[in-house]
Formats: sequence, C-alpha cells, structure tokens
Amino acid sequence: MNTTQLFSLKGRTALITGGSRGIGRMIAEGFLSQGAKVYISARKAEACDATAKDLSALGTCVSLPADVSGMAGIQGLVAAYSQHESQLDILVNNAGAAWGADFDEFPESGWDKVVNLNMKSPFFLTQALKPLLAKGATAEKPSKVINVASIDGIAVNPLETYSYAASKAGLIHLTKRMATHLIQHHIVTTAIAPGAFASEMNRAARDHEEAVAARIPAKRIGSDEDMAGAAIFLASRAGDYVLGHTLVVDGGVVLGR
Repeated sequence: MNTTQLFSLKGRTALITGGSRGIGRMIAEGFLSQGAKVYISARKAEACDATAKDLSALGTCVSLPADVSGMAGIQGLVAAYSQHESQLDILVNNAGAAWGADFDEFPESGWDKVVNLNMKSPFFLTQALKPLLAKGATAEKPSKVINVASIDGIAVNPLETYSYAASKAGLIHLTKRMATHLIQHHIVTTAIAPGAFASEMNRAARDHEEAVAARIPAKRIGSDEDMAGAAIFLASRAGDYVLGHTLVVDGGVVLGR
C-alpha cells in the first residue's frame, strides 16, 4: 500500500460554482494546494476575477463568471469551460442562496429562488457536464461530483429558513439518487453538509464567532482547513469508495439538535 499520493489532486481539473468566496473559496484553495487546476464560477464577475487572481499564487485558477440559477447560465458556463478543457475530473456544486421569513409571510419568490439554485441547478449542471465528467473517468480513477448541502438539511434549525432547509434536505437525497446513476459512468457522487463556517451566507459565524462557537460541541467554528480537508478527501483517491453519502463537517452541532 502506497499512501503518499492518496490525497493528491495533481493533474486533475476542477470546477467549483460559488467559488469566489466562503466555502467555495476554501475548497478552491484546498484543491490548488493539492495540485489541481481549478476553475471557479460566481455570479459577480468582478469578485470571481479577483478571487481567481488571488488564488493563482497557489496554482492555476481560472475565473468563469456565470449565473447558474437558470438553464441559460448553466449552458453558458458549460460552453465557457469547454473552451478551456475537453474533460472534467471534479465538479463542486456549491453555489447557493438562503431566505428567511416568518411562516405566515414567506413569499413564493423566496421559495423559487432558493430551491432553484440550491437543488435544481446542481442537477442540471451535472447533467450538462456529464459527458465531460465521463470522458476520462475509469473504475480505477473515477471523476467526482460533490454537492455542498448543509446541516440544516439534516436537523432542524430554529431559524425560519423554510426553502433553504427543504432544498438542502432535497439535495442530500438527490445526491443518493444521482450517485446510483452516475457511478455507471465511473462518476462518484457525494455531498458535504457544513455547519458554522464564516461566510457571507453565515454572517453569525463570521461576525459573532465566540457566541456561535459556544453552542458548538467542538467549541469553535469551522476553519478553512476543515472544509478544504473534507473536500480534498472526497475529491481524491482517498474518497473513491464513498458513494452517495453526505459528510457532515460541523463540530458536532447536529448531535445536539
């Protein structure tokens, strides 16, 4: 047994949606550190370009701005990626949105926006990229799809984020269903359910770290390395035999819910 290359991503290409900030950026930085060529996508072109420029100090990082909330944006991203590469080794479906409102006032717009981006887009982007993911994949060296879900899709959060919780629970189950099909094409599909990580979406963890950490069994919020490590595990040879499962990275939060 030779484990020296178990977590290496050298020679692999990755595409990360929502890669300009937060968890997406953490994953991008981790992949680059392990030798992958990384393409990041985000709705805001300026932010996407700036992050790719910053991360290029670690390796090859290319900005592909796109809004993947609709089919036109998905098709545009696939076309843009295809101008650079003829195959894809790792897809990280990380782009997401949240919406909070009282039950009696929760709007349809807050449902459609969140469910479309968090649950529908990962399916259709993976569908569109399936030929590129399958092209170089083999049983011995499969391609990977990693969906970024949330612990809110596993255990109930007291915040009234109905569409977010439902979309992430749906994504966790969708990951299982996608996995059973895609493995036939040597594409391994898994998910990550993050807990409290400092980000624009989780402003509480970002702005009130000590208060949030006090409620976590591990007594701290997640670090960039925690997220990068989980994603590297699933994307590398180390995670080849993990299929359809969701890796919870939360410091023990769901254990207390």
